[in-house]
Amino acid sequence: MRPKRLSNVDEENCFIQKMPDIEDNLYHENLPNICQIVKNRSKKCCEPATCKQFLPIISWLPKYNVQFLLADFVAGLTVGLTAIPQAIAYASIAGLPTQFGLYSAFMGCFVYIVFGTCKDITVGPTAIMALMVQAHVTGSSDYAVLTCFLSGCVIFLLGIFNLGVLVRFISIPVTTGFTTAAAITIASGQVNNLFGIKSSSNEFIESWVNFFGHITETRRNDAILGIATLVLLLLMMKIKDLPLSCKMLTKYISLSRNALAVIVGIVLCYCLSHDGWLPFRASGEITKGIPPFKPPPFSTTVNGTKVTFGEMVTDLGASLASIPLISILESIAIAKAFSKGKIVDASQEMVALGLCNILSSFFSSMPITGSFTRTSINHSSGVKTPLGGAVTGALVLMALAFLTTTFSYIPKATLAAIIISAMIFMVEYERIIEIWRSKKMDVIPFSVTALVCLFWSLEYGMVCGIFVNAIFILYKSARPKILISLEKVNSVPLGLVQVQENLCYSSAEYLKSKVVKFVTTQGDNSIKMIIIKGDEITNIDSTVGLNILSLKEDLSLLECSLICWNWNYDAAGVICRLHPKERSMFKFGKSISEIVAEVAYNMTQTEIVDVPEDS
Repeated sequence: MRPKRLSNVDEENCFIQKMPDIEDNLYHENLPNICQIVKNRSKKCCEPATCKQFLPIISWLPKYNVQFLLADFVAGLTVGLTAIPQAIAYASIAGLPTQFGLYSAFMGCFVYIVFGTCKDITVGPTAIMALMVQAHVTGSSDYAVLTCFLSGCVIFLLGIFNLGVLVRFISIPVTTGFTTAAAITIASGQVNNLFGIKSSSNEFIESWVNFFGHITETRRNDAILGIATLVLLLLMMKIKDLPLSCKMLTKYISLSRNALAVIVGIVLCYCLSHDGWLPFRASGEITKGIPPFKPPPFSTTVNGTKVTFGEMVTDLGASLASIPLISILESIAIAKAFSKGKIVDASQEMVALGLCNILSSFFSSMPITGSFTRTSINHSSGVKTPLGGAVTGALVLMALAFLTTTFSYIPKATLAAIIISAMIFMVEYERIIEIWRSKKMDVIPFSVTALVCLFWSLEYGMVCGIFVNAIFILYKSARPKILISLEKVNSVPLGLVQVQENLCYSSAEYLKSKVVKFVTTQGDNSIKMIIIKGDEITNIDSTVGLNILSLKEDLSLLECSLICWNWNYDAAGVICRLHPKERSMFKFGKSISEIVAEVAYNMTQTEIVDVPEDS
């Protein structure tokens, strides 16, 4: 009897001896040490650096230079002159009494000084926030205040738990489509006011239907004032770019254009009025005084019927998710735009924004976020620290205390012109062209988002845009780029499979079907071996692992062997743990010719059977 001879695996064993940790990596999954992570995080919470991170004012206030005071005062004053007319205008967009715009414009300025990380950002009401609130305040303004409080709680919790990563799932084409549709909707809602026509809706279609249906009711004075103000605002925006010697003067005229437009409108309305008759449709009476400090309303009364907190939350519906999301998007995008190369602490910005909304809700505020227009003015005015927000907030409080009677003379046509001029520049024309030029497929989520926002609602437009993007991602993950080439090594025909993307459960069946189809359609070239190159496969799941094992069985029926070459240990380990006997199909650190020679030898010399001796 001659003993059996096993297959020649000396080289493989030698390689394993050189790297003994390979087998451990293959058969033992590395899991995170949750206890250690929690322990480290707990220790970090007690460190002084964490306090400085949560309260950025601790870092910059001790270093404050008295020379910064004038720059911060001028910037805060300039921003305040813009914030007041914008706040009044945004209250009309939200369908709220005028004073609610001013109620929303001061507390965020003070809170951001303590918790904010970007010196340029000013927090307050914005056109998009106002538009998103509008659909929920028809019954009572209490809905807007409650939305502010609940949105602040959501944003604050997301910041505390470092969940700002969720915002990354919204692509630039989707946000651009959303911003474009919001700007068009807001501007369309002000067309009627621009011409002095009464309208019960600020929605896109309803506004234009009302405009053309009642165009004969156009008020001449309002139309002249509105169009003239709009033209002047657009010219004043560009006056700073003229090659004039008085650059500083033209700069501040341009920055203060909204305040100047409001002042002119008030003067004209007051001077031309007589015996209670006003030449223009005006904002009307504004409640005088600073709003009282009180908790946000957790119940309200609509048409004599009491509405409980649960019913209010049900009425607000999806807006409790969409408003915080858009608020975060706006604020983080602004912070990144003005960070000047510094890393933006997104989580801390969310904490600051959440607290701004929570505390503002105690002063009857609607939802607030970072304003790009006012932040740009703050930056252009040369602000040095977040302390400039204190001047802006103080100016709004002074306006509430002493100027509410004066603000009742602001013509609605003037406010409409201010809003429309801002919306014209809110549309990202260059970004739309860049999307088209770089990848035309991205126009689809942009278009879907914009159209649904225009003709349905902003919340569902954002959802539909994200859904379309998700379809693209899922399709790409289900059909990764896989190249299969016919090679001949040592006179053995084989198929070399190069997976150029990661594999997940959605792509498992695609890989299997593609390989089997390649083997069965080669005709005269009888494929004896399939080698899957895995250096770009960083990780797989159990579905992929089971499909790889199933692929090996299918190939064996076709008299073809399967080899996984130079796979990442984490990916290879999934299959080894599923079926330890299949360890032999993984080859590490060898060339293709060495693998082919070894497999060919194994196929012919796997086992030498005992032969009986001659009698």
